[in-house]
Formats: sequence, C-alpha cells, structure tokens
Amino acid sequence: MQSSNHKSGFTVRLADPDVQATSAAAGAGRSFLRRRRNRHGRGLRGEVMLPTHPGYRTRGDRFDDMVLDSAQRLHDIWGKTLDGVRFGVDDIPPDLEALAAAGTPAPMGAYTPAAGDDGPMITVYRRVVEQACPVIEELQDLVHDVVVEHTAEMLGVAPETLDPVYRRRY
Repeated sequence: MQSSNHKSGFTVRLADPDVQATSAAAGAGRSFLRRRRNRHGRGLRGEVMLPTHPGYRTRGDRFDDMVLDSAQRLHDIWGKTLDGVRFGVDDIPPDLEALAAAGTPAPMGAYTPAAGDDGPMITVYRRVVEQACPVIEELQDLVHDVVVEHTAEMLGVAPETLDPVYRRRY
C-alpha cells in the first residue's frame, strides 16, 4: 500500500447523537444511534442488580468500606489526635512500573505529611493489598494492619501502642 504526500479533501467529524439528523435515512428526526439503542423509547426498565443483593456493591466499594472501618476504629481509640487526617484509596501506587523494573516490592500504603491547608493523608493501595492477601476472609485484617502501620508512622509511635490488637488476629 502506497501513501501520497498530497492532502485529500476527505475529513471525518463525529456527530453529536443529540443533534437531529437531516437525512431521510435517519428516520423521523432521530439520529441513528438514538433510534437503534432505544427503539421503543423505553431504555432500561430498572436497575440490573438490586441494592439488597451482594453483587450490587463492587470490590472497590467494599474495600473503601474496609479502610473507613479501620480509620473509624482508630479514631474511636485515639479521638482528637486523628482529627484532620484524611484516609484514601488508590488502585496502584504511583511509579509502579519503575518499582517493578527495579525489583522493589510495591508498597501497600503511603503516608503524605500535611501540606498547606490539607491535613496529613494516609493512602492504601487496593490492588497491592488484594494481591498480598492469600485468603479473602483475611483482607479486612490486612487492610487494618496497613492503616495502623501508616498511622503509627504519622504519629511516630509503634503500631502495637496505636492499636492493641495489631497483628494478633491471624
């Protein structure tokens, strides 16, 4: 196949599906995509999964709840000491490719000191923690241990003094 250096007059524009089509082939003032996807004007009749079923929540949602439960447990124990601390979840750590290339194991979490108006932040990396957990039933315990370790790093204390049951559940 040969290519030429001259510019052709051919251009491609993506049409807005909400804009009414002017051609007769689009049919009755509706664009092809609207007519094709929703032929009778009904769309989805309801939710695919009801909120009462276990599959309604994603793995990410359940992991977020585990981190929040651990943070709430530590806040109940330590009170005002942890006011202003933010807890977050990311899928993977930044620069994961560089860590893998160097043969360094990926961190399960990170502590970011306070900067400006933002308070300190503790981030748990969901994919790394899920892969490190051999059994799904122990995932909550591993998440709690990661949160305790990074909170202890932030406060400058030993994890055992921060939470009395740290690593005693296995």
